[in-house]
Formats: sequence, structure tokens, C-alpha cells
Amino acid sequence: MPLLLSGRVFRRDLDACGCLAMHVPLEGGSETRLLRRLRAAGYRTQLSSARGLGDPEVFLFQLHGIRPPHLGHQSVGRNGAVGEVQQVMPQLAELFVDNAPVVLWLLEGQVLSRSELLALCDLCKRESRLRIVVEMGGARSLNWQPMSTLLGV
Repeated sequence: MPLLLSGRVFRRDLDACGCLAMHVPLEGGSETRLLRRLRAAGYRTQLSSARGLGDPEVFLFQLHGIRPPHLGHQSVGRNGAVGEVQQVMPQLAELFVDNAPVVLWLLEGQVLSRSELLALCDLCKRESRLRIVVEMGGARSLNWQPMSTLLGV
């Protein structure tokens, strides 16, 4: 249990690797404890789901457009069944206002493809302040490994 008391080992591994793959107990709780420890150490954190992430670089750092979901029969006079494109602000833009490190914690990371996981690793290499933790599924105990090790890169 000393891991959850301080979180120093986790923080050291996160700083060294940049992108970590986590396996967490299914009853939960450990991720929120680690997030609190990271916030107390001066990190800015964002908790998000990996579902619907799309292109990670565009979704996290650039202004991008989305279309609303198709809701059945709609008038074909204006935009048909596709809807208008709505501009959405980048998810991490407001967290990079100062020099504090930023942690993006992605839930349900097992739905991401290998290329999306590699893109997340590349983002951490390009942006030195960004750290990413991806929950890759459940386990009996809390454990993590570098994403590059999991992908075999």
C-alpha cells in the first residue's frame, strides 16, 4: 500500500516514460488517488474517455469540427442527414497556460488502435510537458508499464 500513500514511484515512472499503460482494479478508486497525488505535486490533470477520440493530435491541440449525431428523419432542404459542422475547442489548450506539466488520463483505452496509441506516444515525445496515462483494462492489482513496452516498440 505505500504506492498509494505517496505516488512518488508512479510520478517518477510517468516523468521518465511520458506515456504509461495502466491496468487498474475494477472496483476503482486507485486512479482518483493517483490523480490527487499528481495535482498536489503541481501537475494539471484532465480525465477523459478514449471513446470517440479520433485523431489524438487534432482532438487535443487544434480547433476541429464535429457533426451532431444523426437523429433519424430530417429535412433534406438545408443540410440533409449530415448536419452542420460545429467547431469545438481543443481539449488541452487551457491547461498549457503556464509551465506546469499536464497529465491526460484516458479511461477505456483498450478501444484504441495500435496506431492511435503510437500517436499518443509521439505526442508525449513532441510536447515535453505532456504526460498521458491510458487505462488498458482491469487487473487484480494496480500496475503500469511504459506504452512503448506494451506496443513492442
